[in-house]
Amino acid sequence: MGLFSIKKKAPFEPAVEDLSAVYGADSHIDASEFETIGKDAENMESIVRPSVSFWKDAMSRVGRSKVAVVCLAILVLLILGAIFIPIFSPFTISQQDVTFIHQPPFSIDPSTGNMHIFGTDVLGRDIFVRIWYGARISLTVAAAVALIDCFLGVIYGGISGYFGGKLDNVMMRILEVISGIPYLMIVMLLMVVLERGLGAIILAYSLTGWTGMARLVRGQVMSLKEQEFLVAAQAMGAKPSRIIARHLVPNLLSVIIVNITLDIPSIIFTEAFLSMLGLGIAPPESSWGIMANEGIQFFQTYPTELVFPAVFICLTMLSFNLLGDQLRDAFDPKLRS
Repeated sequence: MGLFSIKKKAPFEPAVEDLSAVYGADSHIDASEFETIGKDAENMESIVRPSVSFWKDAMSRVGRSKVAVVCLAILVLLILGAIFIPIFSPFTISQQDVTFIHQPPFSIDPSTGNMHIFGTDVLGRDIFVRIWYGARISLTVAAAVALIDCFLGVIYGGISGYFGGKLDNVMMRILEVISGIPYLMIVMLLMVVLERGLGAIILAYSLTGWTGMARLVRGQVMSLKEQEFLVAAQAMGAKPSRIIARHLVPNLLSVIIVNITLDIPSIIFTEAFLSMLGLGIAPPESSWGIMANEGIQFFQTYPTELVFPAVFICLTMLSFNLLGDQLRDAFDPKLRS
């Protein structure tokens, strides 16, 4: 059967407003109004839109988002600065000059001729290099805790959600008990036993921080385990460990990535808060929390000593939060167009 198209009227023919005047109830369309154009066998089954995978489509939407690109650029600059600036800086984080204290930004040290870009603190230490070393501490804590929480939460939540039943009830009750323990109490108890430092903070946060990820993964697994592809895998004799590792986790990867990016700001803030309370990094190590605690004491006379670490804390947390929001929108299948 061939394809047909309606012949176009001549350009000088007037348009008819009322179609009922031309085609009545009992009338039929004249065959002369049509012409045969034949079959288009080559393009009958062609795909108009190219096939795009889920990850490629999500990454393309992230790339088209100006907010996501700006946030990624800021985070990349922070990471590169935290790695290289303390290495190539003429100052060290513990180098003191008591004759050159509380200096404003862009002050030049007369003894060395080097510029203090962010000025100096109460002990004459360079604020600029301490800021970037603090970024190294905060980002290291955030990355380590996020990976540990992801690993523990995915395993615990995946097992609980997949098997369900009594095992799920027992595991959830244990999770509720762990979540009910105050985090600060764990930190203070660990500080009595362990030496203050990076490892103590990571361990303290990791003991309770994975519970949120476990709850999220459990809920997602319970909604996925009744899907057809999992039923087919079970019917083919796949073991539960293989189903969780090869089928469930890849389908949860987008949710896990988004949750990690939204958890990192909380981890950074917690590290800064503990350092301000004297429960975090021990001096002479530098962190944003320690610098903020020192800057509070001289805020009225030397406000920049508090403003610089506060700006870096806010900028890092804001970048991760906005990036997490953009990733959540990009990974949402309902928004695919």
